Amino acid sequence: MTNVRKMLVEGLSDALGFLVGALLGYGAGRLLGLDLFASGYGPTTLAAIVLIGLFGGAGLQAARIWRSERDKPEAE
Repeated sequence: MTNVRKMLVEGLSDALGFLVGALLGYGAGRLLGLDLFASGYGPTTLAAIVLIGLFGGAGLQAARIWRSERDKPEAE
């Protein structure tokens, strides 16, 4: 794989993993009754922000694990 293509796959998979994770975190927050867009920075808003950050980071790590598994040479 060329260097440019490898960097493009790395960047896009990281971005997609973070985005999917953050959206799942937002959905989980909504299910728990947390409102990200409430006025002010109340406890529920801060909890929603933390949840989205945690899920986004988990999605990013999942994308990196997927990429490392994908790039492993096949055992014969």
